[in-house]
Amino acid sequence: MSFRSAAILAASMLLAVAAVANAETGAEGWLRYATLSTQAAQQYKQIPHQVMQLTNSPIAQSAASELTRGLHSMLGLDLQVASALPTTGAFLIGTPAEIEHAVPSWKHPANLSAECFSISPLPTHNGWVIAGGTDRGELYGVFHLLEQIAQQQPISPATECPSSPIRWVNQWDNLDGSIERGYAGRSIFYDQGHVRSDLTRVGEYGRLLASIGINGATVNNVNSDLRTLEPEMISEFARIANALRPWGVRMSLSVDLSSPQVVGHLPTFDPVDPSVTAWWQNKVDEIYKEIPDFAGVVIKADSEGRVGPSKYGRTPAQAANTVARALKPHGGVVLYRGFVYNNHLDWNDLKADRARAGYDNFHALDGTFEPNVVIQIKHGPIDFQVREPVSPLFSALQHTSQAIELQVTQEYTGQQRHMVFLVPMWKAALDTDLRAQNRNTPVKEIVEGKSFHQPLGGFVAVANVGLDTNWLHHPMAMANLYGFGRLAWNPDFTTDQIIDKWTRLTFGNDPQVVSTINDLQRNSWHVYEQYTGPLGIGTLTNILGIHYGPGIESAERNGWGQWFRGDSKGIGMDRTAATGTGYIGQYPPELAKRYESLSTCPDELLLFMHHVPYDHVLHNGKTVAQYVYDSHYEGAAAAATYAPRWQQLHGLIEDERYNQVLTLFTYQAGHAIVWRDAVSRWFQRISGIEDKLGRVDHYPDRIEAEAMTAEGYSAIDVTPWETASNSKAAVCNQSATCSLTAKLDKPAGTYNIAVEYFDYWNGASHFDLQLNGKSISNWIADNTLPPVHIDLHPDGETSTRITFPAVSIKPGDVLTLRGTPDSSEPAPVDYVEITKSK
Repeated sequence: MSFRSAAILAASMLLAVAAVANAETGAEGWLRYATLSTQAAQQYKQIPHQVMQLTNSPIAQSAASELTRGLHSMLGLDLQVASALPTTGAFLIGTPAEIEHAVPSWKHPANLSAECFSISPLPTHNGWVIAGGTDRGELYGVFHLLEQIAQQQPISPATECPSSPIRWVNQWDNLDGSIERGYAGRSIFYDQGHVRSDLTRVGEYGRLLASIGINGATVNNVNSDLRTLEPEMISEFARIANALRPWGVRMSLSVDLSSPQVVGHLPTFDPVDPSVTAWWQNKVDEIYKEIPDFAGVVIKADSEGRVGPSKYGRTPAQAANTVARALKPHGGVVLYRGFVYNNHLDWNDLKADRARAGYDNFHALDGTFEPNVVIQIKHGPIDFQVREPVSPLFSALQHTSQAIELQVTQEYTGQQRHMVFLVPMWKAALDTDLRAQNRNTPVKEIVEGKSFHQPLGGFVAVANVGLDTNWLHHPMAMANLYGFGRLAWNPDFTTDQIIDKWTRLTFGNDPQVVSTINDLQRNSWHVYEQYTGPLGIGTLTNILGIHYGPGIESAERNGWGQWFRGDSKGIGMDRTAATGTGYIGQYPPELAKRYESLSTCPDELLLFMHHVPYDHVLHNGKTVAQYVYDSHYEGAAAAATYAPRWQQLHGLIEDERYNQVLTLFTYQAGHAIVWRDAVSRWFQRISGIEDKLGRVDHYPDRIEAEAMTAEGYSAIDVTPWETASNSKAAVCNQSATCSLTAKLDKPAGTYNIAVEYFDYWNGASHFDLQLNGKSISNWIADNTLPPVHIDLHPDGETSTRITFPAVSIKPGDVLTLRGTPDSSEPAPVDYVEITKSK
């Protein structure tokens, strides 16, 4: 290492150390590097005090400065930069060739390819070697070593390689600063049509991504802005690439296939037209002049209003190949999304089926794509539902590289207002054995390129972090970003391994903290599925809106194809080969046979694969209708335990994060009840089958708002009808305060009083709950629920609850709720519920 390089490295280390001291806001994610106790630090007392960085590159400097930062924060150790190998021991970081030159006795690990790392004792010295196939591998090795210390584990030898070359995140950020399906604030990349002037946050994001092995980031919406490939925008994008580069994260862009016509002013964007081919070649050359390590492009075409090659009678392969040939000399790749379907399907056509689209559009093209084209396939055939089977397209493309597309941002799974740990869902998809060629072909090995011997492939996740301090709004949601990175690195990691590491790195190693959070997260996907859309029916959210609250009928009788065909006789899509849409026949024969028969189809996918009567008996012995009722009550009851279980950790987690999680868990418990009631009431009405336990539509502890004595309030119908307790709400359509009053007949005792009201996005109504004229509490309805969406209606997306525990009540007491409207929010109320305190 030269003196100049050592000086630069030392300066960067000082900056890294200075950056450690900040409050516990969640901004550091799993890279907290919390100070170890004196006792825990004892096992590291022999750790080297010097570091020698042999590779001279920005990524290598990031590796050394990260090591310094982590050791200073956790152990109070200030590493010194060594320009020659010290006799007292050191951390030696470099490539195998560099390390062998410095320490000839060091044994080169076999097959240490580009992004691999190896950690081993330093021969004849008291130290450690962190070897990387490239500087990126060195960085991954440093993060691994620091992770061991953060979990209070001994530093131990390790050699790891990533599963596949493509490990990317997609950010659906728009140039105006908004984020499509983003739930954690505005874009970290853009504002008002341009790249932000301050990209510090982007560099911090790159660091988080590198720590979990992510090597690529697509930084703009798949619904690409038509300005994306303008020359001035490419120069702006180069600044983002510069911010990510020190962390080994290569930038890519989503592009629109009409760009030759819109940006290049050609008369056509036909992908086989010579002028279009030349335009793409010139445009790609222009990009690489500005961004030499540009990773490639993501293409969404012929889908949801995006134009594509079908306009000219061309195929996705012809379009992808034109762009791929332009990228090939530079080492870039095309990720062409398999999400191509018709969103104007005919509901009346019983053979129409959106789930068929991926296979129907791509399987005949297998083997016709350029080697640097990867088909990016959503894990399920519909759209990130709470439960779907894996796409049959994975087994159909045996001569084409593939990447699985997952979704960290919780579009259909609670939008980071509900805790839903998605790793178990992803594991279920990745571990599914499709039995292609009548042999073992799990999805994870297909996308790794192993099953069909493809050169590329990998893992992509729609992440959509935002400007919220903790990146994803819900502190628990960061486990999904961490979990995606770990699965992309090694899809054989178990759910328990991933959540345990994340919890320890994020909240510390206290046994009670670790056990409680692991248990909460581990079961949260199942709980969410229970109170939303079980049995493979889909999430049952409002698909015509923002995909958040319940909106069951929205899936039916339209062209979007997320149908479940529920009527008074039965429910579920008949996708069988024998009598249905034929979708099941797209799977290899062994798996198709399992799904085709009611006797072998798994219950959790029943309504995705079959249309059955409501009294159909599941493998567990329950009818479909009763299972729906039971699962929704069980799921809501489980969600109600989150806040009390979290409260047991008070004092073990710092206040800011503790309070934020408690608030979100409390909200989730209330919204789970909204979901429970909406879905179970809808099923009971359409099926005509009563809940055997008499729970559905029987709420003896509720006082409906429209049944209370009103001053200023008036009753209105709620749409969808199932999203309010009695399908009605009380609204105050005047500027003055309104009130709702009820005389109570409860036996004397201590009760919890819950108020279910509607909180619009752009209003802040004031409420005051009084008992016998004395205020129990007052509050302002100022949450942004659902997030980043102006909903001016009482419905399942704006419905929320506040509960006041341990209120003493006696017969004859008078309960009054006073509501003062604000802006266009008329202090709307659904009901008051009074339950005995436990």
